[in-house]
Amino acid sequence: MDQAVKVNTPLRRPDRREVMTPAPMFDLIELFFFAYRDFVGDADRLLEDIGFGRAHHRVLHFVNRHPGLMIAGLLEILGITKQSLNRVLKELLDSGYVEARPGVSDRRQRLLYPTPKGRRLTMDLSDLQSRRFERALGELPDGARAKAVDFLFAMIEPSERERVASLVWSEGRSGTKAEAER
Repeated sequence: MDQAVKVNTPLRRPDRREVMTPAPMFDLIELFFFAYRDFVGDADRLLEDIGFGRAHHRVLHFVNRHPGLMIAGLLEILGITKQSLNRVLKELLDSGYVEARPGVSDRRQRLLYPTPKGRRLTMDLSDLQSRRFERALGELPDGARAKAVDFLFAMIEPSERERVASLVWSEGRSGTKAEAER
């Protein structure tokens, strides 16, 4: 048996970067990718039938959830430029899913409202996505929704959390934190 045996091999001290840098969380990164792909894919298929895409969905969703939303507020929520929004908003206005009304105190403002057609489409999309959540949460133990809410909220930049909370859980709207605890 002629096997090489290392004798007195000095132990290598790990480089500081090796100790301080955790390995990438590929499992979470990839699971998040696939979950998001399937989550938006349900809506994508419905939107494709009417010639719309994800950008249209985002605008419709927030206009429906916040009727009377100013364009500046929508831009801030979506984190996009006015130029990025223009084409999508024009298509939604022209096809009768959203309407723009002048502001009450400043008539130069354009306030966005969903039309009945826009509300129906938004609710159809929300129902599709809610069914996916219900199926997934149904496979998990009690309290999973609250934990999912906590996890997703923790993923948001700390400096943005208060603003996001006010959008998601404002008074008198469905999707409250109390509902998440059920």
